[in-house]
Amino acid sequence: MIGFIVFGMVVGIVARLLVPGRQHLSIWMTLLLGVLGSVVGGVVANLLGTGDILELNIIGALVAFAAAVVLVVVGEQVGVIRRRSHRD
Repeated sequence: MIGFIVFGMVVGIVARLLVPGRQHLSIWMTLLLGVLGSVVGGVVANLLGTGDILELNIIGALVAFAAAVVLVVVGEQVGVIRRRSHRD
């Protein structure tokens, strides 16, 4: 379980580096989104029959990175919208 969380943190950091431009997400939100991406990757790998949710495999890892990138982009957009509405 600790390895799963650590891998999720790495996924979040790499996903944030892959998204172009400057993100306004805290490090904690980045790590949370990475862990969520890792969960998505594990679930997809499990549904495809390539491994267990908590098992590290290539399909799960690739999906985890892709899901985390999407989550970082969505999280950034939600954060920008929320910030703009507070300024008005």
